[in-house]
Amino acid sequence: MRTSTRIPALAVAGVLALTGLTACGGGSTSASGGKDDKVKIMVGGLDKVIYLPAMLTERLGYFKEEGVSVQLLTEPAGVQAETALVSGDVQGTVGFYDHTLDLQVKGKQVESVVQFSHAPGEVEIVSDRAADDIRSAKDFKGKKLGVTGIGSSTDFLTKYLAVNSDVQTSEFTPVAVGAGQTFISALQQGSIQGGMTTDPTVATILDKKLGRILIDMRTPEGSKEALGGPYPSSSLYMQTEWVNSHKETVQKLVNAFVRTLKWMSTHSAEEIAAKMPADYAQGGGKALYAQAIKSTLPMFTKDGVMPADGPATVERVLKAFNPNLKDAEVDLSKTYTTEFVEKAN
Repeated sequence: MRTSTRIPALAVAGVLALTGLTACGGGSTSASGGKDDKVKIMVGGLDKVIYLPAMLTERLGYFKEEGVSVQLLTEPAGVQAETALVSGDVQGTVGFYDHTLDLQVKGKQVESVVQFSHAPGEVEIVSDRAADDIRSAKDFKGKKLGVTGIGSSTDFLTKYLAVNSDVQTSEFTPVAVGAGQTFISALQQGSIQGGMTTDPTVATILDKKLGRILIDMRTPEGSKEALGGPYPSSSLYMQTEWVNSHKETVQKLVNAFVRTLKWMSTHSAEEIAAKMPADYAQGGGKALYAQAIKSTLPMFTKDGVMPADGPATVERVLKAFNPNLKDAEVDLSKTYTTEFVEKAN
């Protein structure tokens, strides 16, 4: 039994066992963690603003200061990052908390150890050419809508928005188009009429006048309007078994991320942008990238704590369209832990 207080929550992703690294000769000096801790973390898109704390923590030097060596890896979609965790290729995943619920009903126990956000940070964009045909989620019927990947959180949220507007998931076509330039190209070529994406892709589309915002979930207010409450999304999630056997290492990781979240809450979007790799602007330039960060900043927590009503919102959203979850008993208390953020704060 974990002794920490847990808030009912939908799991985002899972920390993969550092024991895997140890078996390969690259793990920590002890089961609970040591001076030479090494961790691989897969991110569902390192250049996405919704996952900005991952690279920013590295750039601020907080991983090193906390005594943990972190290798950040990237996949274009959260579902692929989740797969890397479950397969044991990495020890942690920076992705959406909702994956923890989905994995639990599939027999995989993962938990969020630090919650970056209390809103999805996602935007449903409609191409200019389809603007008159899609004025709300009720108009999704018969349309091709872009998502980062099938089974990703963008796929989950798109299906919920449709079902909540009386459009069945079989009545529209989700298309895996990734993010960034691949999403933009799909929109330009007409292979999708709209889709769900994040900044800086959103900022680029608006700047090029290729589309308009239909549903904005980058703020807690936008999340409540679209989803009925706070929707914890970006997080660091890991396999529960690995967390329990590497608590010192996990604490170092959480300490570093909480420091970053606090730093973000006291610095401007321009200051944050200046710390990030130049190519994360996706060709839009420094000013546009800073604007993208500014638009998305409201989604982030300041302390890494799971929002009190967040897990229940995620469960309700997933059960609205996911047949695997609809009648399943989900133990939200096992999808996240506050043990480490309480100590970090």
